[in-house]
Amino acid sequence: MKVNLHIEEWALKTPFRISGMEWSTSPTLLVEVEHKGIVGRGEAQGVYFLGETAESMLSQAEAVIDALRSGVTREDLLQLLPAGGARNAIDCALWDLECKSSGKTIWELLGVVPRTVETTFTIGLEAKPDAMARRALHAADKRLLKVKLSDDRPYEKLSAIRAARPDAEIIVDANQGWSFGLLRQIIPEFVELGVKLIEQPLPRGADSELAHFDSEIPIAADESVLTRTDLEYVQKLYDVINIKLDKTGGLTEALALAGEARACGVGIMVGNMAGTSLSMAPSLVLAQQCEFVDLDGPLLLKYDRSNGLRYDNGQVCNMHTSVWG
Repeated sequence: MKVNLHIEEWALKTPFRISGMEWSTSPTLLVEVEHKGIVGRGEAQGVYFLGETAESMLSQAEAVIDALRSGVTREDLLQLLPAGGARNAIDCALWDLECKSSGKTIWELLGVVPRTVETTFTIGLEAKPDAMARRALHAADKRLLKVKLSDDRPYEKLSAIRAARPDAEIIVDANQGWSFGLLRQIIPEFVELGVKLIEQPLPRGADSELAHFDSEIPIAADESVLTRTDLEYVQKLYDVINIKLDKTGGLTEALALAGEARACGVGIMVGNMAGTSLSMAPSLVLAQQCEFVDLDGPLLLKYDRSNGLRYDNGQVCNMHTSVWG
């Protein structure tokens, strides 16, 4: 098997901010595996809050390139590399290669009848409430909004967005940026604003206070859950888990995590670390069984890959995209 690894940098339309972080580009590891003239591709952005970069992912992938060339299965890969962006890109490339080699779509391989899904559109963090309201107004064709907030005037910012978009369904993502006191204080206010879900309000590893907290709004784990090994801990604290392929280290582990979460009665969301349609397409497979879908990465980029996913008023339309699978 031939293996090609390289880094790409995709420009964002505008700088994207969350609590404590800002990006102007989406650095990406692209993996291509070729067998008998057929090429499978996978892409990853990495787990930024664990310090992953495009360069660190490339280094991880290069360290196992001889094993990849000799031929590995997706199950082998779970032991060969730890969860993270490098394993994700390789795992998805192997799925893509299997689809193309077998002449079957990913849906046929998994026995899934795909449905059109609706994704949230992310409103990045801004310094002033009116700036966030303007961003929400510019997304008037998007019914579902995911609003990034920090501990700086979260109610004022969300209230401005709600005034601008009374029609929108809203979830909030604090990206570990709140204290437990702020969460308790703000829940009643957010109930009045019609918030459907709050993502990761407390820092990873400092969220045990949620165990006995009866929230009127469902709370989702993002940074606190990476793989199945985290499920026993987070199911006691959270109502929903946000599964991202960069965190799980690929679609293989993501599907296994989703299955175990459902068996435990935990709700499922699929998210993304930005990226092109090559990142979103395998995540779209997981989206088929999710209550919440956040796959808007290509909408934040200046350009996407050719033959990528098509978005229409928040709907992800072309399920049989030629960009993957």
